[in-house]
Amino acid sequence: MRNVATNRSRNFSNKVRASYNIWRLQFHHTNTDSTLRLMKDQIIMAKVYATIAHSQKQPDMYALLMMCIKLCQEAIGDAHMDYELDSSALERAKAMGHALSSARDVLYNSDEVSRRLLVMLQSTELNIDSVKKQNSFLVQHAAKTVPMPLHCLHMQLTTDYYFRDGMIKEYFHDAALKEEEDKAKREDRSLYHYAIFSDNVLAASVVVRSTVTHAKEPEKHVFHIVTDRLNFAAMTMWFIRHPPLPATVHVENIDNFKWLNSSYCSVLRQLESARLKEYYFKAHDPSSLSDGNENLKYRNPKYLSMLNHLRFYMPEIHPKLDKILFLDDDVVVQKDLTPLWDVDLKGMVNGAVETCKESFHRFDTYLNFSHPKIAENFDPRACGWAFGMNMFDLKEWKKQNITGIYHYWQDLNEDRKLWKLGTLPPGLITFYNLTYPLNRNWHVLGLGYDPAVDLAEIENAAVVHYNGNYKPWLDLAVSKYKPYWSKYVDLDNSHIQHCYMSEQ
Repeated sequence: MRNVATNRSRNFSNKVRASYNIWRLQFHHTNTDSTLRLMKDQIIMAKVYATIAHSQKQPDMYALLMMCIKLCQEAIGDAHMDYELDSSALERAKAMGHALSSARDVLYNSDEVSRRLLVMLQSTELNIDSVKKQNSFLVQHAAKTVPMPLHCLHMQLTTDYYFRDGMIKEYFHDAALKEEEDKAKREDRSLYHYAIFSDNVLAASVVVRSTVTHAKEPEKHVFHIVTDRLNFAAMTMWFIRHPPLPATVHVENIDNFKWLNSSYCSVLRQLESARLKEYYFKAHDPSSLSDGNENLKYRNPKYLSMLNHLRFYMPEIHPKLDKILFLDDDVVVQKDLTPLWDVDLKGMVNGAVETCKESFHRFDTYLNFSHPKIAENFDPRACGWAFGMNMFDLKEWKKQNITGIYHYWQDLNEDRKLWKLGTLPPGLITFYNLTYPLNRNWHVLGLGYDPAVDLAEIENAAVVHYNGNYKPWLDLAVSKYKPYWSKYVDLDNSHIQHCYMSEQ
């Protein structure tokens, strides 16, 4: 690299070099950040010459260059475009140009300059790597936190559930009268059924509200929401106060599923393992940052939450239904979804949108093909697909014993040698050759991590998915994607106003 840089410097045009030394109008570009980029380049060269001046014991030249660097950095500040530069930027760039011209005349040596630039490059790369690791750690940490307004909302709703007796008694009196009707709806195969597993009231409310808003016959839509004991009161209270009429919502507590125990469920059994606890909880040790980015995301509580694994138990939760549409709680529905029930899955169990493009998101991305069990049973080039909006044929599910397949592979992965934690890898395995590819317009992903998702694709999508760490209810959210979600938040709601306005 040094030799290449040296050779390039020997052939470097003095005319081009001069453009970095003297501020001249003929070198001005029309780009809105051309001045900013020129000043940053000047600073780089000034640092190189300053180190040479210091090593050659030329204090006056060193002091001049360091002063110019300081003044230019002050003029740049946090600017990203020329119009954001300080008004003194032009004069300081001119002064820097003269200083660089003088330094070049006295100090320029191609080998020495190349060596100094190489050292700067290596140092910068190390700093970038360190910052990336810190950023990844902090993003993963932020993604695990519950924002204060969201915590406030849960607490307010829980308090209302337990202490506003009059309203609750009235509700349950009315609910008792409707129980038979609602139970009939919950088991009616002619209706459109949705499964949502969530501990986030606001997120679940957006999924339901956006779906009902676009449904052509909302009275035929039934939402089966399962949450945990901690959030059951808040989730129930929200839908008591805000029923998405004429649709039906039924909230259940996962703790009431008596069949869901460690003797039946592989994940619950593994959660009792000391090795898994050590793997997960050591993420709270500062030394875990040195492990790199690879395992950080798998140490998110969601990967150990049974709510996240309930998707593999659909027939146990809904034994009377033939089909159900699974929706993650970080999606927004933008179109009527009822045509999905008419899609012929061709005997497959899972209808999903595929995610592979060229070499991306294929099985070898998620599974360890160095393990013989994986290599013998699966194609590394097989196309991955997305969880988040999945049509499940429960009749075929039972016929193919899907839950049994899931248990078999989950048991084999107790030591996490086949895949890391999570639900997509076992999903790819469990539904291997049993997944029907849906049209991509049904489900557009990436709004929770990719700032470059095609806006036309988002607008045309039936469902948009904020998969990733940048959830729309977090400050981390990609700002241009947030309106697709926030327009389904009821800002007039008294609880939301109280919790969110008090944060401002």
